[in-house]
Amino acid sequence: MGARLGRRTGPEAGSEAGAAAGCGPAPYERRVRWLREIQSTLRERRPERARQLLRLLRQDLGLEGTLLTDILYRNVAFLNLVDPISHDLLVNLARDLQCPKTDYELWKSSDKICRQLIYHLTPHSKRQRGSSLPRRKTQSCLKSSLQMTQLAGETVNLSGILLSTRDVRHIMRYLGSQGAGLTVLDLSFTGLSDELLCLMLPSLWTLPHLTQLLLNGNRLTRATARELTEAVKDSAKFPALAWVDLGNNVDVTSLPQPLLVGLRRRLSQRTSLPTIYEGLDLEPEGGVAGATSAASTWGSAAAGPGSEPQACCTR
Repeated sequence: MGARLGRRTGPEAGSEAGAAAGCGPAPYERRVRWLREIQSTLRERRPERARQLLRLLRQDLGLEGTLLTDILYRNVAFLNLVDPISHDLLVNLARDLQCPKTDYELWKSSDKICRQLIYHLTPHSKRQRGSSLPRRKTQSCLKSSLQMTQLAGETVNLSGILLSTRDVRHIMRYLGSQGAGLTVLDLSFTGLSDELLCLMLPSLWTLPHLTQLLLNGNRLTRATARELTEAVKDSAKFPALAWVDLGNNVDVTSLPQPLLVGLRRRLSQRTSLPTIYEGLDLEPEGGVAGATSAASTWGSAAAGPGSEPQACCTR
């Protein structure tokens, strides 16, 4: 199997993968282009155009909330965000563009936030010096990644490899014979569509020790979230799964509560997930503590309800 995968590295393989993944650039590439345009418009002292681009970006990511502290403490629906880091950075960027500053201060601070967003929204571990976007791995990397997994036995990292239908079938056969000890499967930035993931799901939910499934940066839609929700309702499927990363896809902005609850049941109460509304599972007097717990797991987003912004920054 490895030899066949290694030989298919020519233009034909690339076109097959592109056809399987869908036409046009991946959603994350469009978002990175907008961020780079925001950076250039700020250098040209056109903050109004930068604000327009930021609105487009927030709409595309489905993250059009107000201040993150308001969302955390007043709107329970937003507690299931698949990508709270992007939301926090976008809120900071919007506040930064709205506050009155000198031209240099505006460009310097906003440019830093844009760079953080670009880093977060791209396969940054594969970044090449001097390139605007990370360079995709060649098809031969699929062979070497699977061979490395045979030695390590716990993690399959295929991030950045554009997968075709043929590749997915090879991976399914590999998981069927070598996946018993697999705990982490990284399929981020592989161009996966709903159809390709649906093809792979029966091979994934039978893995007895799979705890993390990383699907961010692909072409997945809400249909995938629904499929995963239905799967975790069956205790025989995904018996050890603890977390699914669906951020930075087409329109998956939040995870259904039944999916999160199903994942938590598999953890047997050993830990808590950052996007589950803990107050729903506590006694009435523990409701406030539950909301605080949810906020505290979001790192920089946990400034607390008392950290109100300045008047000029209120949205």
